[in-house]
Amino acid sequence: MAKKVTDKQRGNSESEKRRLANLKPFRKGQSGNPAGRPKTITLSEALRLELAKANPEGENEETYAEAIASVLVKSAAGGNILAAKEIADRTEGKPKQAIAMDMSVTDWRELARQHGLSETDVISEAKRLITESGLDRGGSTSH
Repeated sequence: MAKKVTDKQRGNSESEKRRLANLKPFRKGQSGNPAGRPKTITLSEALRLELAKANPEGENEETYAEAIASVLVKSAAGGNILAAKEIADRTEGKPKQAIAMDMSVTDWRELARQHGLSETDVISEAKRLITESGLDRGGSTSH
């Protein structure tokens, strides 16, 4: 009598078909997420909402933003340099900062010639320094 051999995957055929059905792409024009990305509120949005609320301690239905602006202006008028700087930054924008850069390129070959060295000497010294410093650990590529 022959032993009955069972195919382990045969029992999974229906569940396998269902799993593969989920792997089919969406039809043209159909979204995989019809509701879209969940809407979350950022800190900036939350602060804007709070600043727009009426200040219960303010006068003439003043908002929190208006109350803060009023205090900031009074402080700047009283000599507070940081308050004046904040007002200037908010109303006129921060001043552009100049960055000095040297874009000249030094040719190492010319430097080597000026110092009486050959290109071969410079390359072999650079290889020696790289090997000694341990920078060559990740495997080197030769050009």
